[in-house]
Amino acid sequence: MFIIGELINGMYKNIGGAIKEKNKSVIQKCALDQAKCGADALDINCGPASRRPVDDIKWLVEAVQEVTDKPLALDSSKPEVIESGLSVLKNKAIINSTTADPEKLQALVPLAKKYNAKLIGLTISAKGIPQNKDQRLELAAAIVAGCMELDFPIDNLYLDPIVMPVNVAQSQMKDILEVIREFKIISEPAPKSIVGLSNVSQGTCERGLVNRTFLTMACGFGLDAAILDPMDKELMNAAITAELILNKQIYCDSYLDAYRKR
Repeated sequence: MFIIGELINGMYKNIGGAIKEKNKSVIQKCALDQAKCGADALDINCGPASRRPVDDIKWLVEAVQEVTDKPLALDSSKPEVIESGLSVLKNKAIINSTTADPEKLQALVPLAKKYNAKLIGLTISAKGIPQNKDQRLELAAAIVAGCMELDFPIDNLYLDPIVMPVNVAQSQMKDILEVIREFKIISEPAPKSIVGLSNVSQGTCERGLVNRTFLTMACGFGLDAAILDPMDKELMNAAITAELILNKQIYCDSYLDAYRKR
């Protein structure tokens, strides 16, 4: 599974403070800690409190790539912020994210092509969050069609089914898992799947357990990638073991260490 570390986000107090004070050491330590714990890429988000996100994302990208060459997922709802980050990014890029709305696709797909970036597509539109599997598939198909029309390679596309908190949308959990599998039959080549894992446990009292259980189940439904906290050791162990059981990793007694050192 492709793991994107979620912790460089201005919504966290330490990161938000570091962005405001332009304290590179806090950002760089967070980047290195996540990479050491198994992150394959790092999400970069200025957070809602940033007053100058166009400038702040540049600073974040430059700070992080001084210490690691991990791919960076630039996370913003504003195309101008994404492009600002891409303009100084030296390594592989992921755009997080477009929606199914045509105007978003028209803005971000060409940007992804220009910078040879992968693209995350959220199965959501201006009408709101989908309420069932069919609505999610309809929006996913619209994203795939929009990418095809603009000649964007579908094997560089990740579809996000929009994971909802289990304490408010318990009835949707099965649909969300099933749609991860059905994303694979939308097109050939098939798009990949991704989830923002922490959403599923938002507001619950057993966040770690909910996250681990959902992630291992999603692996069984074919999940390709997740945005999560790689410093949660039990969560990472569950993800690694799920892939082992699915025969995606080779067993040895020290398989957990072997995976992290790969």
